[in-house]
Amino acid sequence: MVSKKVTINNPTGLHLRPAGLLCKEAMKFKSLITFTFEGGTANAKSVLSVLGACVKCGDSIELVCEGVDEDEALKTLVDAIESGLGE
Repeated sequence: MVSKKVTINNPTGLHLRPAGLLCKEAMKFKSLITFTFEGGTANAKSVLSVLGACVKCGDSIELVCEGVDEDEALKTLVDAIESGLGE
């Protein structure tokens, strides 16, 4: 299991479009990919779960990847979030 805290920097937070991009990236990996935010846990492979977390700009989440490709998954998702998820 690997994890890393990352700050959401796109202006509107994880609304539908960036949440969809995050899920699309997460689905490329076999690992279980979740993130924790304000005491809750969301499945990064589920758009509804990501949207339900209500993550806004400036919020920090902790990505957690667990599985055979966990290191690559964590790096890819952190890079995607830090680049603004297409915004």
